[in-house]
Amino acid sequence: MKAILLAGGKGTRLRPLTLHTPKPIVPVFDRAFLNYQIDLVRTVPEIDEIVLSLNYQPRRIQEVLGEGGDGGPRISYVVEPSPLGTGGAIKYATGADTGTVVVFNGDVMTQVNLGDVVRLHRERRAKATIVLTPVDNPSEYGLVETDADGNVRRFLEKPGPNDVTCDTINAGIYVLEPETFDRIPKDTASSIERAFFPSLVERQEAFVAFVYHGYWIDIGTPEKYLQVHRDIMDRRFLAEPFAAQPRGAQVLGRDVRIEDGASVEGPCYVGDRTVLKAGARVLPYSVVGRDCILEEGAVIDASIVWPNGRVSRDAALRNAIVGRHCHIGRDVVVEAGTILGDKSSVTDHSRLGAGL
Repeated sequence: MKAILLAGGKGTRLRPLTLHTPKPIVPVFDRAFLNYQIDLVRTVPEIDEIVLSLNYQPRRIQEVLGEGGDGGPRISYVVEPSPLGTGGAIKYATGADTGTVVVFNGDVMTQVNLGDVVRLHRERRAKATIVLTPVDNPSEYGLVETDADGNVRRFLEKPGPNDVTCDTINAGIYVLEPETFDRIPKDTASSIERAFFPSLVERQEAFVAFVYHGYWIDIGTPEKYLQVHRDIMDRRFLAEPFAAQPRGAQVLGRDVRIEDGASVEGPCYVGDRTVLKAGARVLPYSVVGRDCILEEGAVIDASIVWPNGRVSRDAALRNAIVGRHCHIGRDVVVEAGTILGDKSSVTDHSRLGAGL
């Protein structure tokens, strides 16, 4: 069995972070995001190949993720000649293979039992199985309506409050039979959600839903990117490096140097070889990547700092995200909602953020 991870997007909602770092390898703590999806796929022993469908900066992704190489399913890569949409990308990545495929949208982090999804697909002899997840505010999403037996019956695109008939949305995880892919146009951009799935409903083919009530998040926005780190630190999503840690843990990498007078308050993460000089403070829900320097009096508060950054004396970051190789000057204040791309430099005494 083959798994296809749709990882060709440009990550525009996460810009400027994704200008030099494709979304699939955006770091979540010290790991590329897509590694969390790969971990989940590896829980299904029948999957012997993971195909990454790429388009944007494919070489960077291949350099980071490699070919597997630890006894699990091998990782291979398919580069779209041009963006083909979800439907076109799946067909292109499947090639001539006629076996069952598992598909992940490239934004999703979840703890769904993938083996249970595959079992349901086979028990129902489905042409397609879609994972759905309930949401609190269904009018903000496109909804997927099912009948009492779990058959998919209708897709509703962001219905008005009076038209909401369910609370389940597409979770971006599918099990598909390629025998149905003849209706996806070859080498043409197409949407599996807007064209292929509705065709299954119209033809009354076996199209079933697996409703998942556990943890699920789309990390494609800065707000959700911050949230997934907090959820892992709070153990709402069990993943390394906090899965085996108690609540409120301070997770420190190798050779972290904390000078006298510096402090670290959990839950937080500090990467390898980072230096906290006297008076520097890492406050709860902060993530500081490897090889960073926090100078005297610097404060990192509920913020994410990617590797190789320098935060100068008496500077403060609050609910911000800072890319690689950034330099934050002395006495700078970076407030909530600020996102700095790689190699940004903020001059001394600057103020960044809404309302300043």
